[in-house]
Amino acid sequence: MELKNKVAVVTGVSKGIGKATVQTLLKAGCKVAGWSRSAPAIEDPDFRFYETNVRDFNSVKKAWQETVKDFGEDISILVNNAGLGYEGSLETLDHEQWHEMFETNVDGVFYCSQLVIPQMKKNDEGHIVNISSIAGTTGIPGMAAYCATKHAVRGLSHSMYKEVRNDGIKVTCIYPGSVNTRFFDAIDSVTTNDSMMRPEDIAETVVHCLQSHPNYHHVDIEVRPLKPRK
Repeated sequence: MELKNKVAVVTGVSKGIGKATVQTLLKAGCKVAGWSRSAPAIEDPDFRFYETNVRDFNSVKKAWQETVKDFGEDISILVNNAGLGYEGSLETLDHEQWHEMFETNVDGVFYCSQLVIPQMKKNDEGHIVNISSIAGTTGIPGMAAYCATKHAVRGLSHSMYKEVRNDGIKVTCIYPGSVNTRFFDAIDSVTTNDSMMRPEDIAETVVHCLQSHPNYHHVDIEVRPLKPRK
């Protein structure tokens, strides 16, 4: 896809991977709508922020309507990045944390994707990128609920791409290993360090997928730091 002047929606843009993805897309010539609860420190004439809680369909629908009003209906790119995780054994995990993770990490992907697909079908072009995690390919003790949400994103992505591939829409699922972001603020067993990947690395991977030939489809991409700290 040629990215210049294409309109992209990115969720979870206040920091980390989402913010880096917005900045990388802007450099590539996109116009970007950022959906999240908090605004990022980004000032660019081609960027607009819409306060959004992806857990709430009405909030997502309102952001969608405002985005279409400002940018038009031709949304070519959706990056489902919003997500969070809490650490805790299955038998002790707080129920509210369980629901918050599923509503953010899974329901949010569903709500946002459902809104953009119809116009992408009309255009016979679109690309949805879902940010999962290596937790979506394996189990991690103390992170059962988070792993369950990311496994769900994987299953949703695989089914989605088979539903829409003949409509010219690509769906890519990316599984990052440890990234140096504030995600780990809520994970006591992990301390961020310079051996982790950078958010910019994931953002560049997203753009690489978007710029691929129309008949070349990245379905799954797993990325990890080369020399993780032991």
